[in-house]
Amino acid sequence: MNVEVIAVGTELLLGQIVNTNLATIGRALAEAGLDTYRQVVVGDNLERLAEAIREGLAQSDAIILTGGIGPTQDDITREGICAATGLGMGYSDEWAAHLEEWWARRGSEMPPNNLKQAEHPTGAVLIPNPKGTAPGLDLTIDGKRIFALPGVPAEMKLMLADHVIPALVEVEGGPAVLRSRVLRSYGLGESKVADLLSDIYDGLTNPTMAFLASAAEIKVRLTAKAATIEEADALIAPVEAAVRERLGTVFGADDDTLESLIFRALGERGWTIGTAESATGGMVVARLTAVPGASDFVRGSVVSYATEVKEQVLGVPAQTLAAGVVSEETALAMAAGARSVLGADVVVAVTGSAGPDPQEREVGTMVLAVATPEGARARTMRMPGDRERIRTYTTTAALHLVRLAVTGEWWT
Repeated sequence: MNVEVIAVGTELLLGQIVNTNLATIGRALAEAGLDTYRQVVVGDNLERLAEAIREGLAQSDAIILTGGIGPTQDDITREGICAATGLGMGYSDEWAAHLEEWWARRGSEMPPNNLKQAEHPTGAVLIPNPKGTAPGLDLTIDGKRIFALPGVPAEMKLMLADHVIPALVEVEGGPAVLRSRVLRSYGLGESKVADLLSDIYDGLTNPTMAFLASAAEIKVRLTAKAATIEEADALIAPVEAAVRERLGTVFGADDDTLESLIFRALGERGWTIGTAESATGGMVVARLTAVPGASDFVRGSVVSYATEVKEQVLGVPAQTLAAGVVSEETALAMAAGARSVLGADVVVAVTGSAGPDPQEREVGTMVLAVATPEGARARTMRMPGDRERIRTYTTTAALHLVRLAVTGEWWT
């Protein structure tokens, strides 16, 4: 079954409200084994909304709308459905009485415009709303299904879980599973990964493959549809094995983030960690401390941005700094000094030329070092892009090198 999702509200188009509903609905549909081909955001304009609904009905089996079913003049989802389908507008005396009772229980007089929420396209079934006053709508027309849900996330989620998903699964003919496995790799660019996997990609129908790039990490998502989780996993397993063998750079899957893998390895060895950062200005330690439970492992950070701080706080020898701040010798000395200052077993140090103006070396030249009880090693890297991208990529690279060091793999 192909389901289209339409979010209604000019505030969404203007970015005044973050549209979390589309993500929530997409995830719920995927978990139920239902396909989503398109998600649309439409402002509070009757003509454009009606056109979006007509397009959705032409290419989808069902539509889920969120927003626009409140009591105000700009709540036009009911009218949009009527305009798109040619249906008239009905009225529920039962829901009108429910609204009056709802306000009376709160000791307030109901504003007359709230009775708009008792209106509905002819033939629609009203979906109860335990958390609010706007009922959802469930309409079947010409074999297609239209659901209209509130835009308020708490109200929408409840109706989605209790009514919409079960109704769609029943129409589909029983439960199905859409199962995804995300393989995380580092060290190869997105185009290189796609090239290495091109023949596998071309030969797939179920599961399917997609590539996702973020902060220098390339993810390969494998998605299978089957009647059960076990059957979906069985479809994914041989493709996952082939991807892992072909790339050789997969370090984890699904929730295996660099941070979680680092903490797992630190826990196994009873080690703590800290950072000594110059060009990244604390971005590495921020990634680490964003993880719940980080206090079990993270000792702290020295953001030694100024050259004299590297010498005075971290004890980097003056002659080392004079020979080059952006150097592997300086990075190693920073890491050694921070191990002493912070009392950490493991320290990752970062220095470099992040731009926009070069510092000693070409912009994008970043030097990282990791020191552990087993030794220390440094690496000079060239990062692409502007200052923000260089710093972001360097942060990911630093965590990757830490992961290798604390698992004893190091790097060549």
